[in-house]
Amino acid sequence: MSDDDPSAPPALTALTPACVDPALAAGPQVFAILKDAILSMRLVPGQALSEPEIGTQLGVSRTPVREALAQLRALHLVETRPSRGSFVTKLNAAKLQEAQFLREALEIANVTRIVELGMPTDVRAAIAENLAGQAAAIVDGDHLGFHNLDDAFHGLIADGTGFPRAAQVLHDEKAQLDRLRVISLNDPERLSTLHAEHTGLFDAMVAQDKAPAREIARDHTRAVLALLRDVAEQNAAFFDPS
Repeated sequence: MSDDDPSAPPALTALTPACVDPALAAGPQVFAILKDAILSMRLVPGQALSEPEIGTQLGVSRTPVREALAQLRALHLVETRPSRGSFVTKLNAAKLQEAQFLREALEIANVTRIVELGMPTDVRAAIAENLAGQAAAIVDGDHLGFHNLDDAFHGLIADGTGFPRAAQVLHDEKAQLDRLRVISLNDPERLSTLHAEHTGLFDAMVAQDKAPAREIARDHTRAVLALLRDVAEQNAAFFDPS
């Protein structure tokens, strides 16, 4: 699919207007809706983004749409080309490798702190419930549900550090990887592998067994790199040729 491919799905069909609450500021809501659509691959890499079309679909003026697109550009999820408009940024192998490097450092730091200090009781209960939800999502074939629970699992670990910003920093750094993960999660066997890795990591943290916990976290975060070449070959239109 090229950037100008008329078969590309229009932004209009990928958005959910019911999410916009007229009683709240429109800009943050538009940003959240567009970001979710991009990271879940409902708006695909290379997809053209029309300000008037988005505004019409969401029932907002062009100002909050512009604000949202500016925020998405700062996250490298949207790019604006002179005289051509705004587009969902294509996946880039070098940026994905950089994002993985940063995510690995953050994940290992979070896991290490929990092992050293002990996992808070409420976090332990929440993670156990999350893992049960992951298992159910696999049985149901709910790939998107598993993706959301996967994100929540790592967020809960970050919450367990006691540092309020840990989860937000991790979330921001993972953004570049999320679309690659969504593509790969279509494989049921992959979901089962991820669930097993999550369970092993949880058990090691609860046991406060530092070396295995750090090793599992490292290998788990690096696994996405092993998928990169295959995903790029099978979805070449979504990738920046450079």
